[in-house]
Amino acid sequence: MNYYTAPMEGLTDRIWRQAHQRWFGAPGAPARYYAPFISPPENRVLIKKKMAELDPAANPGAPVIPQLLAKDGALAAWMIGELRKMGYTEVNLNFGCPSGTVTAKGKGAGMLRDLSKLEVFLDEVFSQAEGPISVKTRLGVTSPEEFEAILDLYDRCPICELTIHPRVMRQLYRGEADRAAFAKYLPHCQMPVCYNGDITTPAQLKALEAEFPNLSGIMVGRGIIADPALLRQAVGGAPASKEELRGYLDELYHGYTEAFGMASCAVSRMKAHWHYLIQRFEGSEVFEKQLRKAREGWEYEVVVNQLFTLPLL
Repeated sequence: MNYYTAPMEGLTDRIWRQAHQRWFGAPGAPARYYAPFISPPENRVLIKKKMAELDPAANPGAPVIPQLLAKDGALAAWMIGELRKMGYTEVNLNFGCPSGTVTAKGKGAGMLRDLSKLEVFLDEVFSQAEGPISVKTRLGVTSPEEFEAILDLYDRCPICELTIHPRVMRQLYRGEADRAAFAKYLPHCQMPVCYNGDITTPAQLKALEAEFPNLSGIMVGRGIIADPALLRQAVGGAPASKEELRGYLDELYHGYTEAFGMASCAVSRMKAHWHYLIQRFEGSEVFEKQLRKAREGWEYEVVVNQLFTLPLL
């Protein structure tokens, strides 16, 4: 079974990928890091600062897979060509992001609203772009039953791997992933299938493997941020120790401070990680409000020092 990390905007950037590999990486865990989406520029002029996130030299170690967010098939095909020039093989297409700012533009899961436009997009991409192209998708916009027609389009394309997050767009990340709908449509998928959604413990991951042994992969998102050692444990490794978590979080904090040029910006990024991580510390509730209010580096550091006096759950 292949294990992947999900693309999560503002969380799984190159700084995180390097820190995660250094502190919690294990052979095949993960086999790939999927990078947060990039949108191809309409003028077809690449912005160096944005592309630096995908510079192969800044992403050593486990393979990184770029993800594209686009609604123009010809433009997406051009961008795939540019990524190939950088040395990337597989490129992933995003039909799963449920964010209102994304779907309002007809991108991400918003592409699932109009299947005629989705069909044109897919035809343009696969007729003009070479090499492996994977897709990450939701089941539909409002109902899982929409996936029957969506999957019919996917099955006509040479998709190298289909990652299914079994929620609909309107759910955002609320409620439970619809495992029953996933099981219903899995036999009808003509390509390798990866599962993504609500995997937060090694036991849940292993149960999923047992239930669906023919999956090509399992992708974890929020679970890997909440427990950075999740995939290491899945391959028989140890849980995260307090010392490892401290080293990992300090590396992230200093990496973001250097990248952004100021600690206050790094604090904002770190609070996104702590949103998921803080529940690992017994009695952390007393510090949650203080962490949310922290703005300056010294404020953040004081709260984190206090958190690390608590035992891990």
